[in-house]
Amino acid sequence: MDTKPSIEIVRFGAEDLKNNLAGLAGILHASVEAGASINFILPYDMNDAEDFWARKVLPALEGGKLVMLVAWLDGRIAGTVQLDHDMPPNQRHRAELRKLMVHPDFRNRGIARALMAEIETIAEALGRSLITLDTRTGDKAEPLYASLGYLTAGVIPAYCRDTVSERMDGATFMYKHLQASSVTS
Repeated sequence: MDTKPSIEIVRFGAEDLKNNLAGLAGILHASVEAGASINFILPYDMNDAEDFWARKVLPALEGGKLVMLVAWLDGRIAGTVQLDHDMPPNQRHRAELRKLMVHPDFRNRGIARALMAEIETIAEALGRSLITLDTRTGDKAEPLYASLGYLTAGVIPAYCRDTVSERMDGATFMYKHLQASSVTS
């Protein structure tokens, strides 16, 4: 008998975000504290994390421009990912992956892979045939994306500042073609 708790992946809307703001701020804060290069640098507090969700993500969810998935495990938010599908008219065939995070307490349990599989399914349902993303060059996420079939388009050196130090890190831009054949907005 398998007693390992299962990962539950839920698509969040605006109200879900509002109702879970503290948990979302917690995963973002913990990820940044653990060195994740997801646009923030230390010091970074819980107010900063709550502000990100309320000011940056909530309006896009309310406007229907973004899909957000949350992975639950043991009654906690264990991971999250976003898919920006608000593309210009000449790019309606693609979407951009953003902010794949797994809380440090829940890493190495398949949560990132589960979130990625579900977000790709949603992208295809939206008629998207291409997903793009960027990740810090050399980061733990880079081989994960490669193992999921993402290809490297290129690297821009000194693209972003390290989370902790003044060092400038490169960014690897990656993409994956999906099977979607029709495009919707």
